[in-house]
Amino acid sequence: MTISVHGRFMSADHSEHDCIVETMSPHDAVISCGERPRIGERIIAYLDHVGRIEGQVTEAGIRYFVISINATDRKRDKLSAQLTWLANKHTFGLPDDRRHDRVAPSNPMSEIKLHGCSYSCRIVDLSVSGAAVEVDVRPAFGSMVVLGTMRGRVIRHFQEGIAIEFLMRQPEEAISQLSSRGSLDELRIRS
Repeated sequence: MTISVHGRFMSADHSEHDCIVETMSPHDAVISCGERPRIGERIIAYLDHVGRIEGQVTEAGIRYFVISINATDRKRDKLSAQLTWLANKHTFGLPDDRRHDRVAPSNPMSEIKLHGCSYSCRIVDLSVSGAAVEVDVRPAFGSMVVLGTMRGRVIRHFQEGIAIEFLMRQPEEAISQLSSRGSLDELRIRS
């Protein structure tokens, strides 16, 4: 499907780069960017409206590369539904399925506090009202957690982590700053 989705990808050397996915299916993706990874290299990408994908580079051109997506059948089904929605969103005037715009922070590493314990996590995306984070623990729905300094409640599980709804709406300017610089620890955000 032809789409235009912004995101960031991480190369095998752990460097991160901005990118745009031009064409994508549940099995592969054509990614445009200034970097050119090697054929066979493992890529992890965090894409707006899609989330995390990973795969191996199968083709590399001057300003693009193609990855073969590694995913379970369940993840491919979910990806297919997301791509169909993205492809038809503008054609049929479909509303966005999220209340607020989400950003992927330039420094996605943070920690979650749960029942007095801290766990390292990676922020997939966040908005003024919530966040999606990759974390190894699976708190029960409704569990109270603290992401950085923001208090919230677990509202959903996904394959790699959890979705959190913040107890207080966060300042838009603080959230938008995360996509260009800084980490949660450096910003003053409401708790």
